[in-house]
Amino acid sequence: MAVESTLPTPFRTPASDKDAKALQFIEEMTKNVDSVQERVLREILSRNAETEYLKRFILNGATDRETFKSRIPVVTYEDIQPEIQRIANGDKSPIFSAHPISEFLTSSGTSAGERKLMPTIHEELDRRQLLYSLLMPVMNLPNEAILCVDSFQSMYAQMLCGLIMRNEVLRVGAVFASGLLRAIHFLQNNWKQLAHDIATGTLNPKITDAPVRECMRKILKPNPELAQFVTMECYEENWECIIKRIWPRTKYLDVIVTGAMAQYIPTLEYYSGCLPMACTMYASSECYFGLNLNPMCKPSEVTYTIMPNMAYFEFLPHGSSTSCLVDLADVEVGKEYELILTTYAGLCRYRVGDILRVTGFHNAAPQFRFIRRKNVLLSIESDKTDEAELQNAIENASLLLKEFNTSVVEYTSYADTKQIPGHYVIYWELLVKDSANAPTDDVLNRCCLQMEESLNSVYRQSRVADNSIGPLEIRVVENGTFEELMDYTISRGASINQYKVPRCVSFTPIMELLNSRVVSKHFSPDLPHWTPERRR
Repeated sequence: MAVESTLPTPFRTPASDKDAKALQFIEEMTKNVDSVQERVLREILSRNAETEYLKRFILNGATDRETFKSRIPVVTYEDIQPEIQRIANGDKSPIFSAHPISEFLTSSGTSAGERKLMPTIHEELDRRQLLYSLLMPVMNLPNEAILCVDSFQSMYAQMLCGLIMRNEVLRVGAVFASGLLRAIHFLQNNWKQLAHDIATGTLNPKITDAPVRECMRKILKPNPELAQFVTMECYEENWECIIKRIWPRTKYLDVIVTGAMAQYIPTLEYYSGCLPMACTMYASSECYFGLNLNPMCKPSEVTYTIMPNMAYFEFLPHGSSTSCLVDLADVEVGKEYELILTTYAGLCRYRVGDILRVTGFHNAAPQFRFIRRKNVLLSIESDKTDEAELQNAIENASLLLKEFNTSVVEYTSYADTKQIPGHYVIYWELLVKDSANAPTDDVLNRCCLQMEESLNSVYRQSRVADNSIGPLEIRVVENGTFEELMDYTISRGASINQYKVPRCVSFTPIMELLNSRVVSKHFSPDLPHWTPERRR
C-alpha cells in the first residue's frame, strides 16, 4: 500500500530540457505503478503466448493477473536450466520468448564456480539503456578500451586514459565497490609502466589488441611533466587519498556499496579521502530493476525505487508462513520480501534470490533497501549462516584490528566437514597500514572468537552444548590472493564488470588457490557465550 513519503523530494531543478523529461518520466511511472504493471504483464503474456514455456500451462490467451498467478508456477534457475541450456546449444525455437534471443548475460558466479546464463532479447537492451539514460552517465574512456576482452589490456588502457585526462575526471567508479578497489590495486602494481608510457608517448608492448592500440595512438602524447607527477604520487607508496590526489576534480565515487559490498566502505574512504559514494542503480543479469533517486545519500541509507515499466514484479513475504505473492503496489513498509520476476525476455515468476526491505514510497512506487541474498552460505549441522550474518560477524571482529591500523579488505568462507566436528574456515586478506604495528597471533585468535560471539544462537549452541562444530578458523592469505581468484574466475568466462568475490567457496581449484596462499592460521581460543533459553 502506498503511503506519502515524509522525505523531501530528491529532485532538484533540472539542468536541461532532457533532464526535465527524464524526471517527468520517472514521476509518471511512479505515480501509476499498478496500471503500468498490469500493462507490462499483459504485453509480456500477449507477445509470448505461443512460446513453448507458456503453452505448457494452457493460458488460452489469458493475460490477466488472476489466471497468470493461478497457472504459472514460481521457479528457480535450476527449474528452467534445461531449457536455457537448449538455447545455449543453438535451439532457435521460441522456448521462452517470441523474439529471438540476442545474447546471454551471465551472473557473476556461484560458490561452486559455475555461472548462470540469462537469455535476453534486443528490446531488453533498449529498456536497460532507457534506465541508464535517466542516470545521465558520462564516460571519458574510449569504447575500444571498455570492450576489449582481455582484462589486463582493458584495465591498462582505461587507467592510462584516466591519468592522461586527470583534470577532466569528475567521478570515479565501477559497477561494484570491489571493482574500483581492483582498479586502485592495478595502479599500485603498474604505475611505473604507465608513467613510462606517458613520458615517452609510447604504448606498453603488452597491449596487443589492435583497436585499443589504434585509439590510444590518438590519445597518447609525450608528457614528461604528467609522468613526473604520477611518479611522485606513487613512488613512496602512500595510497591514502590517492583518488583525490590523482583526480582532484572528482566529486564522488559511483559504486555499489550496499549488501555485501558495504564491507569495502572503510577501504574506499581510505583511498578516496572520504568522497561521497553514489549507488545509482539496482540491477542484475535477469533485469534492471530501479534507481536510487537520492544517489548522494549515505551508503547506509541507500534505497532503490523500482521502475514498474522494466518487468512484472511480485514479492514473496520473507520469514512468513504464507506463500501468497504480493504485487508491487501492495507491499508494506518495514516488511521484507523475496523478489519474483517476470520479464519481456521470457522469465516467468522467477526467484531472483534477493531479499529486500520496504523503506517507503516515492509517489505510489515502493522504495527498497537491499538486505542480502537469500541463500545460506555456511552450514555444518543444524546451523545456518547467511551472507548478512557472516558480514556482520566479520565487521565486529574487524574492530579488534583498528588499533593496529589494519582492516579486512577481502574475505570468503568455507564449511570444512572433512574433520569431525566440522568448522567454519574464513579466509582474510588484510591491509596492514603500519607493518611495524601489525596485529599479533593473539589478536587474530580473538578475532575468531569475536566472530563466533556474533553468530546466531543455533551456531553457538552447536559449539557450546552439542560440540558438533569445532572452533572457527581464520586463514590469512597473501596480499593479491583475491586478485588471483578474480583472474581465475574471469579466465573461465566470467565478466570482469560483474565479478563479485564469492562469499562461500567449495570449488576445488578455488580452494587449492586459496590454501596455497595462506600465510597464517588462527583458531578461536575459547567457547562463545551461550545459555539455553528457558521455556515459559
